[in-house]
Amino acid sequence: MPAHAPDHTDTGPLARERAHLTASRTALRVMREGVEALDLSNVTANWVNSLVLATQMETRIKELADLSHTPLFFGRLDYLPGAGSAPGPDEFRFYIGRRHVHDADGDPMVVDWRAPVSQPFYRASRKDPLGVGLRRRFGYTAGELTAYEDEHLTDPAEEARTSRLLQAEIERPRVGPMRDIVATIQPEQDEIVRSGLGGTVCVQGGPGTGKTAVGLHRVAYLLYAHRERLARTGTLVIGPNRSFLHYIEQVLPALGELDVRQSTVDDLVAGVEIRGTDGAAAAVVKGDARMAEVLRRAVRSHVTLPTEPVVVVRGSRRWRVPAGELEAIVRELLARDMRYGAARDALPQRIAHSVLVRMEESGEAPDDRVQDAVARNPAVKAAVKAVWPPVDPAKLVLRLLSDPEYLAVHADGVLSEDEQHTVRWERPARSVRSAKWSAADAVLIDEVTDLVQRTPSLGHVVLDEAQDLSPMQYRAVGRRCSTGSATVLGDLAQGTTPWATGSWAEALTHLGKPDAAVEELTAGFRVPREVIAYASRLLPHMSPGLRPVSSVRESPGSLEVRRVAPEPASATASVVAACEEALRREGSVGLIAADARVPELALALTDAGLAPLSPGSETTAESRLTLVPASLAKGLEYDYVVLDEPAAVVAGEPDERTGLRRLYVALTRAVSGLTVVHREELPEQLGAV
Repeated sequence: MPAHAPDHTDTGPLARERAHLTASRTALRVMREGVEALDLSNVTANWVNSLVLATQMETRIKELADLSHTPLFFGRLDYLPGAGSAPGPDEFRFYIGRRHVHDADGDPMVVDWRAPVSQPFYRASRKDPLGVGLRRRFGYTAGELTAYEDEHLTDPAEEARTSRLLQAEIERPRVGPMRDIVATIQPEQDEIVRSGLGGTVCVQGGPGTGKTAVGLHRVAYLLYAHRERLARTGTLVIGPNRSFLHYIEQVLPALGELDVRQSTVDDLVAGVEIRGTDGAAAAVVKGDARMAEVLRRAVRSHVTLPTEPVVVVRGSRRWRVPAGELEAIVRELLARDMRYGAARDALPQRIAHSVLVRMEESGEAPDDRVQDAVARNPAVKAAVKAVWPPVDPAKLVLRLLSDPEYLAVHADGVLSEDEQHTVRWERPARSVRSAKWSAADAVLIDEVTDLVQRTPSLGHVVLDEAQDLSPMQYRAVGRRCSTGSATVLGDLAQGTTPWATGSWAEALTHLGKPDAAVEELTAGFRVPREVIAYASRLLPHMSPGLRPVSSVRESPGSLEVRRVAPEPASATASVVAACEEALRREGSVGLIAADARVPELALALTDAGLAPLSPGSETTAESRLTLVPASLAKGLEYDYVVLDEPAAVVAGEPDERTGLRRLYVALTRAVSGLTVVHREELPEQLGAV
């Protein structure tokens, strides 16, 4: 499968492909200009419709943008004449790209990678060519088409080889935000990307297996295949922190999808201002699924059974509903286990219905308007307020965390006395506004909010780095896709919170998707084999039973472990020197260190004229060094990584297992090379190099 270098003739294959690229760009420009030229002044009935249509046209114009740094097409399929997948004997060649482009007659010049006809580009093989005779990949340099590479899938004489262009694209230096992998999707990844909207998929993938990219491309595919449905119900990508979201935010727009919302879990449940933090023990208990039962009991405890009748006065008549009948209504609503607020809304109507029955028995003929009027009667409203009072979620959680007796009543048989003591505030807050709420508290408030009023569901949610969520956080996310589906992405070996999930079966149950399919990606395309093998030494000690990633990338010399002088100043100078060496190479550089070491290293780098970027900041050709606290390294990647003091990374966590997992994450951020600098002894689990 040789890569063909540039030809300098006007009629050679590469020249013809360049001509097609030029013609396709011209056609895309014509498509865009056609939308821009539309006159919308007389096509809508009112200003609301006009505004909606104008917004849609603006979005469409953005979708048709020709991005100079993004190739319009990256592959070509030549179907065999008469093949089942081909539309006809004279139309068997398709250029595969990020968006659809057609000519003036409506014939496709570039086919969207998500279209069914494009699927064999990712899945066709010599064993099963799927009707494809030729698969061609294109190579680009600075936006210019410079090479191509052919696979004749039905030619037995052609030897199967690894694609050099595919390998070059995977290994292209990482400068700037995360980019799409649409040109390099592998068959096992494509199966996940194109799986249906109806089911939830969980992807277990080690470092460099492309699970985040797979999840984002799955969103793009689902929006293509189910656009009208998801336009109504919405899509959401949830990441671990804002730095991570900033890093991935350009992927979907590059694929033509502009309207996908992104959020962290903390932002998702932001009902109160977060001004406090929990210790590990308190956060674990607050994040335990048992808290849902404590909260449910506390909410339902507001309901009291009526002991007095309701008397409704209408004109000269008095209608009496006995206490026993009211009690039966309340018990029935409780038995139905409705949302607290929905049941409270139903109660006055049920009382009014009892009054209307009495009216009919006396010979009157009341209608629905009378029932609504009775439901609004002061006597009925007073009864509802006494029996089923409104609940303020934040005030309820405030009382639970402040009042030992109140918590003891509702946590009886659910939480032990020690656990109750752990979650209670040492200094009870006087009000919701003065309370120093933690992130775990906000999740509890979100749970209560849903118990009172159902949380609206989206059509599809992508949850990345899911292994770090607590059961209560899973429940919060699950509420956002209760009638939709989800794509869950993570790696159990990278769980670095004290409440990290132990298994996907457990996590998916808390999410409300126990029947989700679990897929495993074990082929690594990012981390060099030497580096991932070194990091995988930690697996038996922190995540026994997980399969190590098998990297397809051989990069001899990609790992270097340096023992430096024991003096702290000398060690810091050695780290700065390692960063300077890495910056002499092409691509991005990340210096990862224990959080406590970051201020000292930032000062040393600045003094050396290497002022670093913070995580999530976009790298440029002039500024390529990022200083990353180990706690924020997850999900990020750099061409070259300098790792400072592995023992300090482990020691910075509350327990050894979490520390080793944090170190595993730090060791696997490199795309081309990793340099480990240490003056202390390495963690024994790494062994000798």
